[in-house]
Amino acid sequence: MNRILLLLSVTVMVLTFSCGQPEAADLVILNGKILTIDSSNPLCEAVAVKEGKISATGKTNKIRKFINPGETRVIDASGRLVIPGFNDAHLHFGPLDPDYIELRYTTDPAVITEKVKARVAGSKPGEIIRGGHWDHEMFTTREWPSKELIDKVSPDNPVILSRADGHSVLVNSYVLRKSGITKNTPDPFGGEIQKDPVTGEPTGILKETAMGLAKTGEVKQELTDEEIAQKTWQGYLLAMKHARELGVTSVQNAGSADFEAYEKLQEAGELTCRIDIGRTLTADPDILRSYRELEEKYPDEGNWIRFGFLKAFIDGTMGSGTALMHEPYDDEPGTSGLAMWKYDEFEEMVLAADKMGFQIAVHAIGDKGNTWVLDAFEKATEVNGMRDSRHRDEHAQTLTPSDIPRFARLGVIPSMQPTHCITDKRFCEKRIGTERSAGAYAWRSLLDAGAVLAFGTDYQVEPLNPMEGLYAAVTRKDRKGEEGDGWFPEQKLSMEEAIKYYTWGSAYAQFMEDRKGMLKPGYLADMVIVDRDLLTIPENEIMQTKVDYTIVDGKVVYESGK
Repeated sequence: MNRILLLLSVTVMVLTFSCGQPEAADLVILNGKILTIDSSNPLCEAVAVKEGKISATGKTNKIRKFINPGETRVIDASGRLVIPGFNDAHLHFGPLDPDYIELRYTTDPAVITEKVKARVAGSKPGEIIRGGHWDHEMFTTREWPSKELIDKVSPDNPVILSRADGHSVLVNSYVLRKSGITKNTPDPFGGEIQKDPVTGEPTGILKETAMGLAKTGEVKQELTDEEIAQKTWQGYLLAMKHARELGVTSVQNAGSADFEAYEKLQEAGELTCRIDIGRTLTADPDILRSYRELEEKYPDEGNWIRFGFLKAFIDGTMGSGTALMHEPYDDEPGTSGLAMWKYDEFEEMVLAADKMGFQIAVHAIGDKGNTWVLDAFEKATEVNGMRDSRHRDEHAQTLTPSDIPRFARLGVIPSMQPTHCITDKRFCEKRIGTERSAGAYAWRSLLDAGAVLAFGTDYQVEPLNPMEGLYAAVTRKDRKGEEGDGWFPEQKLSMEEAIKYYTWGSAYAQFMEDRKGMLKPGYLADMVIVDRDLLTIPENEIMQTKVDYTIVDGKVVYESGK
């Protein structure tokens, strides 16, 4: 009888454990301040992960039940903030070049001369020298640089240095000669060869489509195919490292990229962020059919490498004075900016791609450029019918009041980059005046009108660090932390809103809001643990905030202590 009772007791214990004990998690985070972005459960303390997805959220005592020693990795957040992984909705992602001359935040043009000189010293004659991210509005003189800045130190090498916005370049006389660009060379459509107002000679600045005129006559480095492949591979690894150290777990590439390269990274276990890759907008039916084949190979249902949107440019940038405006620039009344397409040609491309069901994204900075984009998207609904296209206005920088409600009405995503606001605000009013500047980066107005924002950085135009974007969204102040309430403070967001549109909003823009961008059971386990409470710290500490852990697909891909 005792043996029977013992057997029954053991059986009851086994059944109780098997029925009541949750399945062991692969990863558990305890004792955190978890901002879920899930309105039904905004904050919790702990989260459990199983097979790459969130399996449970709740109090620490509840989530402890998912721990099986030896099977479950446990991270004690110790009160730190946990948020969904950052999803950069617009950037230019790819392998990094260790030889690239970094000129971001340069204030003294003489620094450009010295850096080019140093790079030339380590190069062979004829080898191209590349660099960029300079911004003449940050120079103490606020004047455009010219070829004289670099000619003396680079007589035998082609030099091409991109402006921060990527819409203008500074080249040396070597490049001008190889390109056949002289004082008599006419501006191409949609571009400008900047010329000295006195002599008429090219200054070395090429804007927009004029950049395509640059020929380098480059003498290629004598590298084997294997050495080139290895250098490119290392460049991809550097890019992945940079992203995960900043908590970026998803990227949406604003343009073409190499699908096979990212497949190789995934096969090697080196793909540590999810990526969407698109192609260039066109009306050519054969090319659109080839895009459809790519879309079938990298479908929306995927979670890692997906076909993204079709990208076009309608205008230039405010910094280069090429953004397409309804009225002339205040500081340059002879121009209203540059259109990259004739409107009829642009509309034709939108109608053709929309008819085939593609998502379309168009770079638009000036108020007229944005009007054209919305006009074309609206025409597509009239001709092809209304659908959940989630077409995207990339940047949506300067808007007329009448255009703001059209975003929600047409279901168009304002895909915006907060750091552009605190970069461009330094010269925006000089360019277009206060009244038109009031429509710049109108985040609050767009939200109030019912639009869904998607945030990104436009990296490498701006730094990839999401903390700079969060700072910009909640302060609208320069990076030095100026006094006052910020630039047009009525457009500021709360920190929770800024995080939401950098995570869930970006996921919505790529049709993934059903499984990404929130910390909710069933969602992909992409998370970031930061070293400061972004929800409560003073604004001057936001950009000092660092990532302690980056978790992608339930796996820790970065730890600050290692």
